[in-house]
Amino acid sequence: MSFTVAIVGRPNVGKSTLFNRLVGKKLALVDDTPGVTRDRRPGDAKLVDLKFRIIDTAGLEQSAPDSLQGRMWAQTEAAIDEADLSLFVIDAKAGLTPADETLAEMLRRRGKPVVVVANKAEARGSEGGFYDAFTLGLGEPCPVSAEHGQGMLDLRDAIIAALGEERAFPPAEDVAETDVDIRPESGGVGAEDEEEPAYDETKPLRVAIVGRPNAGKSTLINRFLGEDRLLTGPEAGITRDSISVEWQWRGRTIKMFDTAGMRRKAKVQEKLEKLSVADALRAIRFAETVVIVFDATIPFEKQDLQIVDLVLREGRAAVLAFNKWDLVENWQAVLADLREKTERLLPQARGIKAVPISGHTGYGLDRLMQAIIDTDKVWNRRISTARLNRWLESQQVQHPPPAVSGRRLKLKYMTQVKARPPGFMISCTRPEAVPESYIRYLTNGLRTDFDLPGVPIRIHLRASENPYESKARKKR
Repeated sequence: MSFTVAIVGRPNVGKSTLFNRLVGKKLALVDDTPGVTRDRRPGDAKLVDLKFRIIDTAGLEQSAPDSLQGRMWAQTEAAIDEADLSLFVIDAKAGLTPADETLAEMLRRRGKPVVVVANKAEARGSEGGFYDAFTLGLGEPCPVSAEHGQGMLDLRDAIIAALGEERAFPPAEDVAETDVDIRPESGGVGAEDEEEPAYDETKPLRVAIVGRPNAGKSTLINRFLGEDRLLTGPEAGITRDSISVEWQWRGRTIKMFDTAGMRRKAKVQEKLEKLSVADALRAIRFAETVVIVFDATIPFEKQDLQIVDLVLREGRAAVLAFNKWDLVENWQAVLADLREKTERLLPQARGIKAVPISGHTGYGLDRLMQAIIDTDKVWNRRISTARLNRWLESQQVQHPPPAVSGRRLKLKYMTQVKARPPGFMISCTRPEAVPESYIRYLTNGLRTDFDLPGVPIRIHLRASENPYESKARKKR
């Protein structure tokens, strides 16, 4: 991107609405409640012919530095320092407030270009607030309506005037390789006879961090990054938006998503929390590997198990991280207990990798990343059809399918139809009669014999085609 823009202003002036308008997607949570945004959220914006990086920030609230609002404002100041230009959003309908004047003074001291954006200019009576904005001494305000998309051309011209043509339109650079996986998904016609392809160690990896509130998800990501990039604190439920950050681990790009804590569905009553949880679910679906963070001091709550089950049902690769390990006293006894409970309480993810870590001290983070890479390899694995059919024959010899209504079931053919997660198709007689217990037997056998621990395995049964069926119909 050519330059970076930070959107700043007091709470509830429409910063996140403008952010969504500029990035062209509803990435940031928007609600009538003031102070929805807490972390700074980056995005790639496009405004007519301008392309730039944009950062949504929390609203200015005067508070003590160690309070939640104070820490939120520290994040906003970091975004202003990082940006080349600030969009100072005011509410033209409500007019100027002392908080607007305080922020204007702070922006003047920074000495960086500023564009005053008079939002909600479509509202009746907004003219007074628009003309009041001239008193800020930051130049002519730009009237817009972020909700309805009005005034975007004027905003584009104001940004160019503030930065200059050369800064706004830098010389074209060579197109970099995209981090989006554009390769066709494994499986399909002609793929069943191929051997397992080599795992791409250089491909960027998308990882989502999920868990209950106050499990230490944001602290963990900050420790990975080596900076206070995400807002943290003792309060539960600080994170609301799903924030993505990129960093390098042993030369590989990792795109990691911090998500809001997910409580039991019955306890989620407020609209804002429902939006936060929905955003977290979208992050899970977009990710390839999901790290479920447990609080090691109170592990295996019912909600922890439900989150793991949700991740597996979505078909994602899962890794367990027992955080706050620095608070555990008897390490060996607790670790043995956690291993026993993992095997007993999560039979649908037999062999899932579980790593004790401490986001506060950094203990175990390399082992966690290695577990993520290893699990992603399993999630992408393919097995040749020839090996699968030899395996299926041996499994039926050891444990033949049951007879249903006096007729023996026959499993004739097996192939892997997809990866990510591994999915298999078995051609058989009367697929509807195959009991669930036998499918579990095959699933466990696949895990053991082909080394597929901890990832969801899909087995689909299909009736074998009868080549004489059409002839029998003609005789009728």
